[in-house]
Amino acid sequence: MIGCRGTAAEALTVRQAMMSRLRLTVNETKTRRCRGPDEAFDFLGYTIGRCYAPQTGWPYIGVRPSAKSLQGLCRKISVQTERRWSLLAVDEMVGRLNHLLRGWANYFCLGTVTRAYGRVTAHAGYRLRQWLRGKHQLQGSQWTRYSDHYLHETLGLLRLRRRPLKPLCANV
Repeated sequence: MIGCRGTAAEALTVRQAMMSRLRLTVNETKTRRCRGPDEAFDFLGYTIGRCYAPQTGWPYIGVRPSAKSLQGLCRKISVQTERRWSLLAVDEMVGRLNHLLRGWANYFCLGTVTRAYGRVTAHAGYRLRQWLRGKHQLQGSQWTRYSDHYLHETLGLLRLRRRPLKPLCANV
């Protein structure tokens, strides 16, 4: 990712000189020019682009987990809760899911994450309900039997929430 105020041609020549000095190559199929802040782009699992402050509505350049990384995590959750794992104990399944969710949330803790966390938590709850229904061979959706409160409070499924920011000074 190269940000510049000049022209794209100037940035490309600087990039080529820098990469040749470092003896690195650039994957040209993944490389593209975009005009910020109007165009969002994905970098290291995050989407970088224009966001709006909820209190004021003012625009700013922000980051959020990309759609591709959300889909990847939901796919991993679905694989973890397939029917073939129905012989596992419930606490072991919840432990596996919590491990997966905690690792993903530790990486994706910057920027606007509340909506992504909500989607991931909802998908994990849905898949755990499906897994419990298959394990105990029950019919129907089992929403009342396995409510959100039961999944998160009783079984201990992790509910992703934005962590409060830590103060910079220890005296605060």
